[in-house]
Amino acid sequence: MPPPPAPPARPAHIPVLLRPLLAAVAPVEGTWVDGTFGAGGYTRGLLEAGAGQVIAIDRDPLVFRMAEEWAGEYGARLRLVAGTFSDMDRLAGGPVEGVVLDLGVSSMQIDEAARGFSFQKDGPLDMRMGGEGPTAADLVNGASEGELADILYHYGEERAARRIARAIAAARPLATTLQLAGVIERCLPRQKPGQAHPATRSFQALRIAVNDEFGQLEAGLAAAERALVPGGRLAVVTFHSLEDRVVKRFFQIRSGAEGQGSRHAPARALRQPAFTLATRRAIAPDAAELAANPRARSAKLRVGVRTAAPALPVEGLDLGLPRLPARKGH
Repeated sequence: MPPPPAPPARPAHIPVLLRPLLAAVAPVEGTWVDGTFGAGGYTRGLLEAGAGQVIAIDRDPLVFRMAEEWAGEYGARLRLVAGTFSDMDRLAGGPVEGVVLDLGVSSMQIDEAARGFSFQKDGPLDMRMGGEGPTAADLVNGASEGELADILYHYGEERAARRIARAIAAARPLATTLQLAGVIERCLPRQKPGQAHPATRSFQALRIAVNDEFGQLEAGLAAAERALVPGGRLAVVTFHSLEDRVVKRFFQIRSGAEGQGSRHAPARALRQPAFTLATRRAIAPDAAELAANPRARSAKLRVGVRTAAPALPVEGLDLGLPRLPARKGH
């Protein structure tokens, strides 16, 4: 009797903008934090480029089980740590020479239907990166129509937020990703060739809300500033305009490149810059990378170099973080 067929291989994970990232932060040496370990692409790239040690942090316990096949190759040079990058300075246990953050959801989480991130594969409405706390189903079925509209508008920049929230409220309870995607699709014009799926913005918004991604980003940028030694490098890869706007603003403020703004506004207190900008503009994928990995099309990389200035608290309002409006009774 022939042996059963082998299970299909998991698609190879391709880390986005790895080559330009390594070039922008060179020389790679000392201790680095990979605050979004995922499939380990950045971690392996840093180790092979010369990092003495990489402290790999992730809130998803599954990623460490997946790394068991290869993590041992690096011995003590690789330290796997369960947690969130917002706490990286404490988890690292000391100063570091570099920090890499790859924001948003990983491709392997999207590809796993049971995680509930994909609007193209049926699965439970989960969307939790760490498997703890309320799910997307809890949010979709428990939030008021107005709260849902606020989330879709402020976290997804969805112009049809009120219409979609009204349709979701009328269709509840919703239990699966395809149920929710179907409700959203019926609210919007039919998708044209080359356009993003109609549910893209709504799923992004719900995922951000479930995982407190903007709260994590605000705290994570501050933690990186505290953890880095003078001359240390902070590299951040973003995948949508809301994230990139916040990271761009952080580097502008911390490098003194933000400008004064209106001449009628009160003058800002001059601060010693905590970073210098490694590149004036964000780095985008080139044609070769886009051909090899179409998922990289919206990625942007920004890199800053830490100065000797003292670390300061990060103010979310200064960074332009999206905020949900307060509602009566909350």
